Amino acid sequence: MRGQARLDACLREIRACTVCAHELPLGPRPVVRGTVSSRLLITSQAPGTRVHETGLSFNDRSGDVLRSWLGIDREIFYDERRVAIVPMGFCYPGRAENGGDLPPRRECAPLWHARLLPLFPAIRLNLLVGSYAIDYYLRERRKRTMTETVRAWREYGPSYFPLPHPSWRNVLWMRQNPWYEAEVLPELRARVRAALEK
Repeated sequence: MRGQARLDACLREIRACTVCAHELPLGPRPVVRGTVSSRLLITSQAPGTRVHETGLSFNDRSGDVLRSWLGIDREIFYDERRVAIVPMGFCYPGRAENGGDLPPRRECAPLWHARLLPLFPAIRLNLLVGSYAIDYYLRERRKRTMTETVRAWREYGPSYFPLPHPSWRNVLWMRQNPWYEAEVLPELRARVRAALEK
């Protein structure tokens, strides 16, 4: 089986997964995308309700913020030939008591990531979006907090680039950490451009 056929087969398995069905308030609807030619990988958190409804990754306000951080428009962002999006949890996990979403289901990444990610051979840069992706992929290399890890982004290249989650809840974080916009975003945009070049 050739590369794209192997990837397509794995994606079909993921999209048919029901391992957590009994724990998911809206039922399973795994959301994941990419092709063997994808050069930028976005390892994100988990779908929200709007993404669950539409089946389109980052089809919400956090997606607008993320695209502005990356300096790319929707057309490029949703071009699977260039951008793959693999969340830590493929399905909407439900609502937490504080009004935010629950964490990604713990079963998801260990079950699927090790099988899926090698099927993206052209990836040049993996953006670790949010603390769940950062913790899973950087493990003992991460700093004491997400903020410290993002501030130390230079230590994780050229493969990884840690980012905060682009949630509206992080507006205060952005105000408290002006270095992120001044220092990190220009370099992030340059690396994203380089990764997407043919």
